[in-house]
Amino acid sequence: MQTTAWLVLGLPLLGSILIGLLHKVLKGKAAGYLGTLVLLASFVCAVLTLLSLQDRSAEERQVVFVAWDYAKSVGLDAQVSILIDPLSLLMMCVVTGVSTLIHLYSIAYMVSDRGYNRFFAYLNFFVFSMLLLVMAANFLLLIVGWAFVGAASYLLISFWFRRTTATSAGIKAFVINVVGDVGLTLGTFFIIKHSGSLDFLTTFKGAAKSFDGSNADLTAGCILLLVGAFAKSAQIPFHTWLPDAMEGPTPVSSLIHAATMVTAGVYLIARMHPLFELAPSAGDVGAIVGAVTLLVAGTIGLVVTDLKRVIAYSTMSQIGYMIMGVSSGAYVAGLFHLMTHAFFKALLFMAAGSVIGAMAGNQDLNRMGGFRKAMPFTFGCFVIGGLALSGIPPFSGFFSKDEILLVIGERGGWHWALYVAGYVGAFLTAVYTWRMIFRAFFGAAVPEAVELEGGHLHHAEVHTNPNGGEVEDTDVGFPGPEHHIAERAGEMKGAMSVLALLAVVGGFLQIPKVTSVLDDFLEPTFADSTIQHSSNDGLLVVGLVLGAVLGLAGIALAYRVWVQKPGTSAVVLERFKPLHTLFVNKWFFDEGIDLVFVRPGAWLGRASRNSFERLFVNGTLIGGSTGIVRASSSAVRAIQTGLLRSYTALLLLGLTVVGVYFLVSA
Repeated sequence: MQTTAWLVLGLPLLGSILIGLLHKVLKGKAAGYLGTLVLLASFVCAVLTLLSLQDRSAEERQVVFVAWDYAKSVGLDAQVSILIDPLSLLMMCVVTGVSTLIHLYSIAYMVSDRGYNRFFAYLNFFVFSMLLLVMAANFLLLIVGWAFVGAASYLLISFWFRRTTATSAGIKAFVINVVGDVGLTLGTFFIIKHSGSLDFLTTFKGAAKSFDGSNADLTAGCILLLVGAFAKSAQIPFHTWLPDAMEGPTPVSSLIHAATMVTAGVYLIARMHPLFELAPSAGDVGAIVGAVTLLVAGTIGLVVTDLKRVIAYSTMSQIGYMIMGVSSGAYVAGLFHLMTHAFFKALLFMAAGSVIGAMAGNQDLNRMGGFRKAMPFTFGCFVIGGLALSGIPPFSGFFSKDEILLVIGERGGWHWALYVAGYVGAFLTAVYTWRMIFRAFFGAAVPEAVELEGGHLHHAEVHTNPNGGEVEDTDVGFPGPEHHIAERAGEMKGAMSVLALLAVVGGFLQIPKVTSVLDDFLEPTFADSTIQHSSNDGLLVVGLVLGAVLGLAGIALAYRVWVQKPGTSAVVLERFKPLHTLFVNKWFFDEGIDLVFVRPGAWLGRASRNSFERLFVNGTLIGGSTGIVRASSSAVRAIQTGLLRSYTALLLLGLTVVGVYFLVSA
């Protein structure tokens, strides 16, 4: 088990290094297949590790493997070590499995891009970083993995580095994630200050004793951990980087939004559950922020017209469910939704990439329509993903989303507000998801769809930025000249087929009152939880029925507005113009952050440069030192006359001064 566990982590890193070193040698799709095979091997090792762990008794299913001691200082033992337990194994299997399919999809999708080899090197490094994060056995490696994920996301979001909007989006994501990194690091200091250990299991085991009488420090530490979780998982107010991350290639969007980066915050809260249960106020903050995020993202999703950004706001909303769940003690339910969401969200992004390929790179829903006949496979995958996302039985999202809300409802008290918010969000999800599907695949066929029905895939003569409209070439740093659709690319179709199947059957792992596979599997990790869950059959039935009804109602409303009576949305928009303005401007979060943080920061920087730096640093410190050196060197140059009598006189003068000094001091 130790060997396979380390291979899970090491193989993606090896793939990244090999592709990077051999980028000039690897031709055609070689880098793509190498990166995919490495990830497949990592997934196989994850499964083998899982089987080995299951052979142990429940009490022995938390195993730490130490590679070496990195440093020992002030009583802290910093080790390069990994923790293998049910939680880390669930994340390992989801990350490697879904990432393998995304790599397979990318083989065909990115084949004409001039940075093809570089893309797969970055992609492998991203997966390695995420695995390091979820397999870390201590705070040190957790922080390293957390930072690596942020760096890898910057490389991938700004992959098309000659596109200004892409580089700006990459910088934005990196800066916001660094804020989260600071929160995570400071929170860690609050915790190790009392625990005296970097190791997770040691910290959790002695948490109650370590923080006895220090609840303020623990609460502060947990809230700072939440800052890291909110930034990485795009929760309010650190969410503004997520829609802009759509500037990266579609496989990057799928990887970031489905199995890796945005799920890190959910994992962090679940991993730190012994600490959050001792600081319930911090958990309440997480639950409330998650609920607000899922509602805000849902309202924005109703009006966004960029295909990928609609799915991005959907991700933000679904992560809100997960954060709300794990912060409220619904650990298994939150992780169950994390798993099913990885299936159907990766599928939706892949299907969106196929549509965008048919549109020659255009992502505007206003320009789409009638692709149902031209792209039957892509349409079928979109429908499956949409049904799972909308929570329609028996698709996977139905079981996982409603289990979160069931546990929250069982908590009672003020958690009922979260329960209601969750079902309001479910209705909004169904509406904006099927608005997207109906607008892209129904109605009159656009010229690109007609051209595809005639057997020809549209390729634009002039390549432009889909967001800014700037004319672009197809050389390095810009998208390649070709576009690909699932109907014509075997790798894309294969990856989407597997995900479509998982989106249908994934929920069967945890059918209420029927199966409890995840509950049983994750029980050793959460056996120390002090939160009691009651079994309310009445609430279970009400929740399942309510979830299905709201999902179907949302689909029916979307069908009525965008298929049966087109033009209705324009009437509603005019009637509720202030709300539309609020939603289409994303609740003015970007403007607010710019006003409160960016502008004052820029002003302070300019003021410091013009006053302190220019006058004091340059004028006094640097200029003053320079003046002293210049004066001293001038004096020394004046003495260097080249005359022997002058040097003799200076020598005698020096000896006289030294002699007088000793006579006086004696």
